[in-house]
Amino acid sequence: MIRYLTAGESHGPELTGILEGIPAGFNISKKYIDSFLQRRQKGVGSGGRMNIEQDEVLISSGVVNGVSTGAPIALRILNKDWKNWKDKDIDPYVVPRPGHADLVGTAKYNHEDIRLVLERASARETAMRTAIGAIAAEVLEELGIEVTGYVSAIGGIAYQNNIEDKINRDKVTESDVGCPEAATSKLMEEEILSARKNKDTLGGSITCVATGVPATIGSFVHWDKKLDAILAKQFMSVQSVKAVEIGKGVDIAKKFGTEVQDQYSLDGKKITKISNNLGGFEGGMTNGEELHITAYLKPISTTLTPISSIDLAEKIETETVYERSDTCAVPRAIPIFEAIMAFEILNNLLIKTGGDHKKEITQSFNKIPKLEINEFNIKNELWSMKYDVE
Repeated sequence: MIRYLTAGESHGPELTGILEGIPAGFNISKKYIDSFLQRRQKGVGSGGRMNIEQDEVLISSGVVNGVSTGAPIALRILNKDWKNWKDKDIDPYVVPRPGHADLVGTAKYNHEDIRLVLERASARETAMRTAIGAIAAEVLEELGIEVTGYVSAIGGIAYQNNIEDKINRDKVTESDVGCPEAATSKLMEEEILSARKNKDTLGGSITCVATGVPATIGSFVHWDKKLDAILAKQFMSVQSVKAVEIGKGVDIAKKFGTEVQDQYSLDGKKITKISNNLGGFEGGMTNGEELHITAYLKPISTTLTPISSIDLAEKIETETVYERSDTCAVPRAIPIFEAIMAFEILNNLLIKTGGDHKKEITQSFNKIPKLEINEFNIKNELWSMKYDVE
């Protein structure tokens, strides 16, 4: 089992993370992690903060000569904007933004200034979660598992594709909005620029696809062991996410069962499926197909156009005050979701395989069932269920 903790505020000195449980012997590259952080800062719709920060990770424990040792991994990301705040007289922040943590967070912790809430509630904290998940992604790649995210919608502009279509990672990277189709990318970019011109914000959706994940990861025996549920929880933990969809979940809820079940067939000895409407999960477990999960993000709460709020100091109705923000955070959120998906896949994979070092894990990984017909030990005979209850 792997786990992590993060700390740090948006405009504080640094973000800090400790990642525990990464087995020994895996290549961990600062360059690889930094590539995730750099993608998190790019994209049409980004605000002024991204012109200040140039995120890179500092690794001070658990990785020696580019290889994991099995010890906890300590990570730091310095906030360059800290130099602009450390000696600054900070104006009071007394008007909460509707849709943000401002109002309820201030009430919960009895703060005297709203900024103490937004400093930690800010999506800035996802930079460290991205770095941690990038480590998981790099480990998974050594096992032949890859996670690729892309923007599937911006506002009302959607990328129309079939779940069976292969996603070209290079085309996602080439697009300024992270959409693999050039024509749709252009429409999405125009939508973001229109929102900026109108002093508004935009949401959208990001879909992540994991390939190479073997069957039987996760479990049905307890609600909290279901991998699709675990991933849905993690996706919901990212700022602005208001819905999560597994496979074609929304669409198939409107259809008959015979239309949507991923029916089985035999390809030689391999049990295959004629579709992947369920997004690679059955009973909370992976079924050997690609994993497909979509997160739906609301428009961010900080808008150039003032909206109704309350002055908590003066106790009167007022309007929000604008502070630097993105117009649309969706394009640069892709690596965040890739990272958290990779983390949970690796965590549950290690629960399956066990092992303290790469050799042990690789050996166990290669023994995971491949859903071939000869692997099943089914006896076609009568039997009985007896319990010691009397």
